[in-house]
Amino acid sequence: MSRIRSAATLDRRTFLAATGAVGATTGLGLAFGGPGRPAEAATVSPGPAPAAPISVDAPAVPRVPYSRGTTLAGVATPRGSGGYRRLADGPAWDRVVRAELAAAHAGRARRRTALASFVQLTDLHLVDVQSPLRYEYLRAETASAWRPQEALSVAGVVSLIERVNALPGGPATGAPLSFVITTGDNTDNNSKLELEWFLTAMSGGRITPNSGDPRRYEGVQDSGLKLYWQPDSALRDADKKLGFPQLHGFLDAAIRTVHSPGLRLPWYSTVGNHDSLPGGCYAPGDPFFTDLATGGRKLETLPAAEAAKVWKAVKDGLDPKGADFKRMLKAHAKQARPVTPDERRAPFTRAEYLRAHLDPSHTGHGPHGHGYSAANLAENRLYYTFRVSDHVLGISLDTTDPGGHYTGSVGEAQLRWLERTLKENEKGEKAHVLVFSHHTGKTMDNTRPDPARPHEKRYGGAALVELLAAHPRVVGWINGHSHKNDITPHGSFWEVSTASHIDFPQLARVIELVDNHDGTVSLITTLVESAAPHRTDFADLSQTGLAALYRELSFNAPEARKDLVGTARDRNVELLLKRR
Repeated sequence: MSRIRSAATLDRRTFLAATGAVGATTGLGLAFGGPGRPAEAATVSPGPAPAAPISVDAPAVPRVPYSRGTTLAGVATPRGSGGYRRLADGPAWDRVVRAELAAAHAGRARRRTALASFVQLTDLHLVDVQSPLRYEYLRAETASAWRPQEALSVAGVVSLIERVNALPGGPATGAPLSFVITTGDNTDNNSKLELEWFLTAMSGGRITPNSGDPRRYEGVQDSGLKLYWQPDSALRDADKKLGFPQLHGFLDAAIRTVHSPGLRLPWYSTVGNHDSLPGGCYAPGDPFFTDLATGGRKLETLPAAEAAKVWKAVKDGLDPKGADFKRMLKAHAKQARPVTPDERRAPFTRAEYLRAHLDPSHTGHGPHGHGYSAANLAENRLYYTFRVSDHVLGISLDTTDPGGHYTGSVGEAQLRWLERTLKENEKGEKAHVLVFSHHTGKTMDNTRPDPARPHEKRYGGAALVELLAAHPRVVGWINGHSHKNDITPHGSFWEVSTASHIDFPQLARVIELVDNHDGTVSLITTLVESAAPHRTDFADLSQTGLAALYRELSFNAPEARKDLVGTARDRNVELLLKRR
């Protein structure tokens, strides 16, 4: 019998209905709410130990593994060779068993019971493509500075939410999905408007992905510059020379109102560098960035030599406060294009980020605050703990360095809080622990001082790995940032990094933690795409058509990395661990 602790009372009929193969809203009450208790009242503690939930003996997990709607059934795959390639239905990705940390014993699939089942979204990058704060003019130096699919990010994320809502449970066990967690870079420009789009997409509502002039698009894709794909124009730009189509009405469709059903599961939020830093890399708090983002001038082109210099500074972290960046923008102010000013584009502060999550209008299926609480706001702190399920504790970290640059670290106070949390868990409940962050271990190499705490030491990925490995109840560290599927063993736990939803292959990951009842536990991960069809129709500029085009454009983006999909060992996997 599966024993899953929850904060809800679940009778057998309700459980079986929730976990049926046709259910699209499974697990809503599994970890939150209860009789007469709204979802937003769920217990979430910012401190080291969440309040103990009510214990429930759940019925045996129904043995209904499935593949439909996941990459176990099929994956978007390019057709043809050379030039612009169309996507179509392609072969599935099999599940790979990885036994580096524990042996795989026969018969475990028949014995296992589910301890947790949830979905990870990461690097959604909901982007206001018309913001003057963007540095698209660096495209000549790096493809990541501007991507042809970016104007469709809202439609793409809503389609991903539709896919998650349609999942009937964990693909490996059939257990109800309890929650969704984002692991940062929910926004792209640290913009108040993008934050509103993200929260509305996740909790449900209407989004108009437009800024500036409400009547029309004002950005690089109607600039007449050959550096960028001009979809509505006959101009033979650099991307059309590679086979990109001319699509009349694309820009009007891109700024049309989109409706999001919102997640039908509770969801949690983790912060990333694009959520904390203007441009994803500059230290916050400088009024120059607010004036630039909300103002009426947008730079769209830059001489190649200067673009190379700016990109090197960004890539190597040579200008974390943006001093040289500001000088460059001021020097080219006369070359900047006039656009409609918009106050909603202003960068948000940490306090504004927390208040927005705590706004009741964004509670959706809960929990209220999505992991953050009034205590987080009072203490200006973006890390917290939460209850995953019976005997499973979740810890969400803040790995952005407030000193600037896009790589990460953690401060002394947060590291010691994490250490206390793990020790108290081992002395008390002895729960399995899942840690969530934005940055990966490999991308935490930035130990610049926090301007608000200049004397506090900061620690990189190696220190965090060492700490987690010293506490054997930690089974997984789940993150993003690198935009690549990558799974790494660390002695006693697995680090699971998932691809973004802005760069191809545009994936999310379902994660199931199971007890194999043979001295081992397994983390079983299954990748999913958005609900949009693999095949596109250039004449279909509906919300669904745009989501399909979003994926296809991302595959064809010039110089887009082809290694982000990872190997088979980084995708659909069973990761074995010794049960401790």
